Amino acid sequence: MLDTPLRFDCAGDTLYGVASVPATPATRGVVIVVGGPQYRAGSHRQFTLLARALAAQGIAVLRFDVRGMGDSEGTPRAFEDTGADLRAAVTAFMEHVPSVRDVVLWGLCDGASAAALYASGDARVAGLALLNPWVRTEAGAATATIKHYYRARLFDKAFWYKLASGKFNAGAAVRAAFGLAKTAMHAPAGALPDQVLRGLAGFNGKVLVMLSGADLTAQEFAGVSVSTDEWRTLMAQQRVTRHDLAGADHTCSKRDWHDQVAAWTADWLRAW
Repeated sequence: MLDTPLRFDCAGDTLYGVASVPATPATRGVVIVVGGPQYRAGSHRQFTLLARALAAQGIAVLRFDVRGMGDSEGTPRAFEDTGADLRAAVTAFMEHVPSVRDVVLWGLCDGASAAALYASGDARVAGLALLNPWVRTEAGAATATIKHYYRARLFDKAFWYKLASGKFNAGAAVRAAFGLAKTAMHAPAGALPDQVLRGLAGFNGKVLVMLSGADLTAQEFAGVSVSTDEWRTLMAQQRVTRHDLAGADHTCSKRDWHDQVAAWTADWLRAW
């Protein structure tokens, strides 16, 4: 496996990435879509480790910095506006590894959502691997917090100890819970879940969804994914695979969690 730096153009700005390429790459490669204000290595080198793990199994991988992030030139932009960056990265990657005939976009958080919004417009994209996709709305966040955080507190021994010892401000907690409940009931649904739904429904390729059990972003997506008939129909399609990783945080920071995500991704790719 060889890590090679890549430099390519996007609308007049120079973007930088690293391609991890095995000696004999498979015809399907992976482009990692970095989410949030971070660069191509990822939190705790998450994307570097993922790229090398997949390359060790014969899959070529590109991880890169979008405009305005990491080493890449240009002005930072919202994840919804990174389509040109993704197109330029896929082109550069396939030129660098000519044996690659199509790609999977692998994204975390708003990188996953950016991939979902982009994929249907590029015939070279055969699949999406989405870890904890970002579909944030005020209502969705409030619902996820009530359902997962407050319910978990009821089974937390430390919570009951604080309550019994008088160290827990029950009044403030109740006010916070009622505030969240009011938001969950009355806040209008945002456009992002609908945008992601349209993106996934308009994409004909395979989709892998991986959700961390201890992450509110993941649990918000889990709630959205069963919130309407359209979402339920989409998630029930044979082309969609879902895995849940109990106890894992947003970036799967423990080695066991990271290894499981990498294994799910590799197994899913091999099953095509």
